[in-house]
Amino acid sequence: MRFRGNTRFASAVGLVLGLLCVVDSAKVNKHKPWIETTYHGIVTENDDKVLLDPPLIALDKDAPLRYAESFEVTLTEEGEICGFRIHGQNVPFEAVVLDKSTGEGVIRARDKLDCELQKEHTFTIQAYDCGEGPDGANMKKSHKATVHIQVNDINEYSPVFKEKSYKATVIEGKKYDSILKVEAVDADCSFQFSQICNYEIVTPDVPFTIDKDGFIKNTEKLSYGKERMYKLTVTAYDCGKNRASEDVLVKISVKPTCKPSWQGFNKRIEYEPGTGSLALFPSMHLETCDEPITSIRANVELETNHIGKGCDRDTYSEKSLHKLCGASSGTVELLPSPSSSANWTVGLPTDNGHDSDQVFEFNGTQAIKVPDGMVSTSLKEPFTISVWMRHGPGAHEKETILCNSDKTEMNRHHYSLYIHNCRLILLLRQDPSEAENYKPAEFHWKLDQACDKEWHHYVLNVEFPTVSLFVDGTTFEPFLVTEDYPLHASKIETQLTIGACWQGGNARMAQFFRGNLAGLMIRSGKLENKKVIDCLYTCKEGLDVQLPEEVASAVKVEFNPNQSSLTVEGDDIDAFDKVMQHISYLNSRQFPTPGIRHLRISTSVKCFNKESCVTLPDAEGYVMVLQPEEPKISLSGIDHFARSAAEFESQEGVTLFPELRIVSTITREVEADTEAETVEGADDDPTVQETVVSEEIMHNLDTCEVTVVGDELNGEHESLEVDMSQLQQHGLEMSSSNLGFAITGVNTMSNYEQVLHLIRYKNWHTEALFDRKFKLVCSELNGRYISNDFKVEVNVIHTANPVEHANNAMVQPNFINPVHHASVDLSGHNLVNAHQASVVPSAATIVIVVCVSFLVFMIILGVFRIRAAHQRTMRDQESGKENEMDWDDSALTITVNPMETYEDQHSSEEEEEEEEESEDGEEEDDITSAESESSEDEEGGETEDQQGASRQQQLEWDDSTLTY
Repeated sequence: MRFRGNTRFASAVGLVLGLLCVVDSAKVNKHKPWIETTYHGIVTENDDKVLLDPPLIALDKDAPLRYAESFEVTLTEEGEICGFRIHGQNVPFEAVVLDKSTGEGVIRARDKLDCELQKEHTFTIQAYDCGEGPDGANMKKSHKATVHIQVNDINEYSPVFKEKSYKATVIEGKKYDSILKVEAVDADCSFQFSQICNYEIVTPDVPFTIDKDGFIKNTEKLSYGKERMYKLTVTAYDCGKNRASEDVLVKISVKPTCKPSWQGFNKRIEYEPGTGSLALFPSMHLETCDEPITSIRANVELETNHIGKGCDRDTYSEKSLHKLCGASSGTVELLPSPSSSANWTVGLPTDNGHDSDQVFEFNGTQAIKVPDGMVSTSLKEPFTISVWMRHGPGAHEKETILCNSDKTEMNRHHYSLYIHNCRLILLLRQDPSEAENYKPAEFHWKLDQACDKEWHHYVLNVEFPTVSLFVDGTTFEPFLVTEDYPLHASKIETQLTIGACWQGGNARMAQFFRGNLAGLMIRSGKLENKKVIDCLYTCKEGLDVQLPEEVASAVKVEFNPNQSSLTVEGDDIDAFDKVMQHISYLNSRQFPTPGIRHLRISTSVKCFNKESCVTLPDAEGYVMVLQPEEPKISLSGIDHFARSAAEFESQEGVTLFPELRIVSTITREVEADTEAETVEGADDDPTVQETVVSEEIMHNLDTCEVTVVGDELNGEHESLEVDMSQLQQHGLEMSSSNLGFAITGVNTMSNYEQVLHLIRYKNWHTEALFDRKFKLVCSELNGRYISNDFKVEVNVIHTANPVEHANNAMVQPNFINPVHHASVDLSGHNLVNAHQASVVPSAATIVIVVCVSFLVFMIILGVFRIRAAHQRTMRDQESGKENEMDWDDSALTITVNPMETYEDQHSSEEEEEEEEESEDGEEEDDITSAESESSEDEEGGETEDQQGASRQQQLEWDDSTLTY
């Protein structure tokens, strides 16, 4: 019985312990909260409450079951939802639990939302339960759910127009589908409130209407005479019916009937030489009469074919141009300007002036022979032929430009360049060789340029067996090359001709050329550098354009090679106008060729769905290049002097131009200063006061020629020499003949002065020589500007045994005549300095001087009383003169002053002495004739003033030791 009782007690204890275990197991947080995977919400930008779909509810399996009776209260805490956590950066929302037991929560905005800043927000949310332990340390979290929230807009903004005002221009008598478009925008973020639903013209009673898109058109044809401008006030409404905050002003101008054309440019455009670039159309614009144009193409052409060889270029010789362009030496010019050293072109007709290059005309009957030895080019070496040519369609016969053929007996052509049926052909026959095989002999080029009557530049680089042709800087390959055997061996000399080919067997010319040639030359070596070839062809004038940055990408501009025309293409009329306004004319020559350059603008346009909708007439005008201020090249220095025979025969010789000065001046007329006070009635005076101003300028020279006046140089006993090292240093060349020599090459005036200062004259047999005369002439631009003829006379002093003087104080200086040409304005320049040298006068010279001195003394003594006062004044003035020379013969002193020049007396002194001079006229004539005997050989071309100035070699008695 006791055991049974113990058993019941044990069962009761086990049951209690089991229930306790069940309770403990129920309190364990086994499950995570659960929420939906995606939520979508809507919130209005002026509200903070978010409407979610589905609602935000978190569930947890640890929550008590409704049918658990005795544990419902005790187990509730472990199944509650304690909160929600939002994940994301700068999320303007927060999640709040409304009921922990049911897990219900809401999302709301923490700050004021702005739809215009952000229309949508996306973030993640997570629920967590209360868990167990202190402060829910063992809480469980749900998975992360994505939340998308859209911010709804409210109509808080009003429409605003994009422009402050609008302008348009219409042509009278025309109804437009659309004149212009006004446009307003709304800052609201939603489609409903940001759209402009309506535009309205507020101004009443105007013949215009506007549609919902903002396009304004006229409701009737407008008249320029009735109203020239309409001012409309336009407003806008968004789809929320908010009106624009500010209305906009629209101005519509009415223009007379429109004619599409270029407008706003001058037909005559004057170009002042030396002013750089000149805008041709600074105010020009294209009037399209509001046609719907999609593209524009304009061609601007500058006609320069009548200027020089197709345009304005430097007119130096071809040899000088090759040097300026960087080509190596070795150039032989076959068509030089006629000169004493190159006279084989004298008989050819030339162009009608020196404003441009020397151009030679061949009419089918003229030809010239080039002197033997001028061309030493071997055909076995590379060589170059270049020429400027203008040739039109001719007969079907060969027309020879250059030919080298047999001089006698046979008619073989060794090499030639000719035109045949508008083909340029180079014949190149090889000399005899060991292997007589076929070799290339004729190279044919079919060229339109050969017969278009325009100037073109041809360069042939010959490097046998290949030949390269450049026409106006563009390469052309031969379309046909024929072969032939080399020439048979012979000892016949060859003849080089231009304009025809010499037939040695018939002793006559054949195959004459008809056209114009210039700058024909042959040089050793190839012109491999394309830059040199382009430099020879490039014009010094042309069109230019500096594209503004804002339109550079909207317009396409192309030039032709010599920049005489350009093409502009684009679709933006405003950008097109700006480009046209920046087109300019530029002539980089210091002395451009004056005259007219015609301008022509050809324009074509295209419209929508049409090839051509507007026909624009050609716009024509011209550029007038004004006459440049012509430089006056003046040569001055010592033009008459004497040297001893020993100096002429010395190794150094006599320097001809020791004090040469080269000056170039231009003369301009300027209006007198008008800043002075206006004299009453001066406005009625039609005369205009002008002042002539002379300015010294610097420019280059290309030729200086020294020639003898009188007999030609005799090479057996006389010569003219120049310092060759100085010539080479300055890149100059010299060609000589028995008439003198010419120095050629483009260089500065100062460098030419240095070279000319060193020219010497030598004579080894001076016994019969008393004087020699020389002439110097310099020029610029191939003879376009020529200096004065500067003539120098050199006297030879034949020296006898020297005469011993008692005092030996002075020796006789050379007779030197300083000259200032009256035609040169050289104020401020000291051009002449006396060249001092000493020789001993011969006995005959002394006797003549003594006799003349006694004659002068007697005449002066006869008129002493009448001119006593005047003589004292003259003696005071002459006592201070330089370069005096006294001859003290113990009892007699003769003062010879060869450097004394004539000085004009003051006008007041001339008036006082007028009667005295008239009484003594005959005696003065005698004195003048006596004093000028030594100057009778001076050239007769000088004016009387110049002769008088150079002949005032006064002889004055020193009568301090004489008694009378």
